[in-house]
Amino acid sequence: MTKIFYEKDVDTRILDGKTIAIFGYGSQGAAQAQNLRDSGVRVILGLRPNGRSWRKAKEDGFTVYDFKEAAKRADILHFLIPDERHKETFDEIKECITPGKTLMCSHGFNFNFKIITPPKGVDVIMVAPKAPGPTVRREYVNGFGVPALVAVFTDESGHALQTALAIAKANGHTRVGVFKTTFKDETETDLFGEQTVLCGGAVELMRMGFDVLVKKGYPPEIAYFECVHEMKLIVDLIYKNGMSGMYKKVSNTAKYGGLTVGPKIITSQTKKTMLLTLKKIQNGSFAKQWIHKEFKKNKLKNLEKKMKEVENWHVEKVGKNIREFAGLEK
Repeated sequence: MTKIFYEKDVDTRILDGKTIAIFGYGSQGAAQAQNLRDSGVRVILGLRPNGRSWRKAKEDGFTVYDFKEAAKRADILHFLIPDERHKETFDEIKECITPGKTLMCSHGFNFNFKIITPPKGVDVIMVAPKAPGPTVRREYVNGFGVPALVAVFTDESGHALQTALAIAKANGHTRVGVFKTTFKDETETDLFGEQTVLCGGAVELMRMGFDVLVKKGYPPEIAYFECVHEMKLIVDLIYKNGMSGMYKKVSNTAKYGGLTVGPKIITSQTKKTMLLTLKKIQNGSFAKQWIHKEFKKNKLKNLEKKMKEVENWHVEKVGKNIREFAGLEK
């Protein structure tokens, strides 16, 4: 059973007198910076000078420095910039990462795949909220929180876990529960879930269902409702009640159809593909393809091309009209 930590298990005094520099002020950066500040933690921001994030952070009342100056001033350096930007930022500030400091992230990608090698004498920790930034902030403001994972990559000080837990508590996570894990497990399961289910498999399943109905002559709007729009309703039921709970709340016809046809759609061949995907994540092939080939060599051109293709999908054009009609998108 995974170790779970709650409010009573964590003492935040280890953060007394410490300064946390958060690098990045996007979705997670803004949420975590505001939560930590509201919990009494001394927070500064490390950003590119005079960019949009710099101006927004200033407007929100933060003290903002360039990357190097923030790194010099901080005891804990929290990387909340995109994964592909971690290495170049690390290289820019590494002379400021002196023994006794702590490196921190919310996704272990760059450390797990050895894209970044931490200096000696430095703790490396992770606090990974299991929700998007706006939800992390909203639940904190509401006096609640979202679950999170904590992990330690290197423990030079002997109290790296205590530091990670204190930050998790200051971010509101111990109000719900903080699960202890490893950088390896967090990174590999996160990538696997994104690729095979959340951002890959589910999207392709919805798109294919839409395409089948449209090609067989059904109105695109009806196909969108049945294969895309209603996905949220089912996911919400699973989120709140589990899979069996979802089945208990839909019609008997839906139960029978789902339980008998579902395994014929997602087959043993799908599982084989998932296992191959996991293998490529575990052995570093995906990381190499993403960081070294797509990001460094191709400068994200292939990714930009794929995103243009998504925007031109038939299901996306139909969906945009429906979302505008429903007031979901402006």
